[in-house]
Amino acid sequence: MDLKTIVCSKSGERIDSYVANSLDELSRSYVQKLIDEGMVKVNDKLVKPNYKVKIDDIITVGIPEPVKLEVKAEDIKLDILYEDDDVIVVNKPQGMVVHPAAGNYTGTLVNALLYHCTNLSGINGVLRPGIVHRIDKDTSGVLVVAKNDMAHRNLAKQIKEHTVNRRYIALVEGVIKTECGTVEGAIGRNPTDRKKMDIVQNGKPAITHFKV
Repeated sequence: MDLKTIVCSKSGERIDSYVANSLDELSRSYVQKLIDEGMVKVNDKLVKPNYKVKIDDIITVGIPEPVKLEVKAEDIKLDILYEDDDVIVVNKPQGMVVHPAAGNYTGTLVNALLYHCTNLSGINGVLRPGIVHRIDKDTSGVLVVAKNDMAHRNLAKQIKEHTVNRRYIALVEGVIKTECGTVEGAIGRNPTDRKKMDIVQNGKPAITHFKV
């Protein structure tokens, strides 16, 4: 197990957010998972994800060693746009799930990647090796996959710092009155339909610029 120690330099931020911002290799959702599993302590005491940090808090984070990959490799053709020793850039087709999950344990991009390359970053766990970012099943587009942990950390850092630009082409229903514009709001899961994202009170800040 890898044990990380953080001396808190600010007050008022949630522990899950503070740890994720302090350790570039960890996503906020993964930090929440570690907290739930009792792997995160503040001043030698277990805390909940909504704990607000204080200056000089001593935060210890236990990061389990990556488990040996057990997801089945499958001979699925990949549209590889670029590849080197650190990353694979693939064009994911519409209809393909990125990684195994309930109801989709085969036929995913990860299954295909494991057949093509057994050396993938283990930071995101057994079911998501190499996966730094995702796009929806019914969305086609480019994904950058990390072959090793160093590449994963660097890519995650760029995404967190918003130095990576993402462009989407979408079909919309209705009449758009302006040729371009900006949509700004806090994005989170729809409270009545968890499969949909919506502008919600406690969502993550998001800015989308669009052009018709």
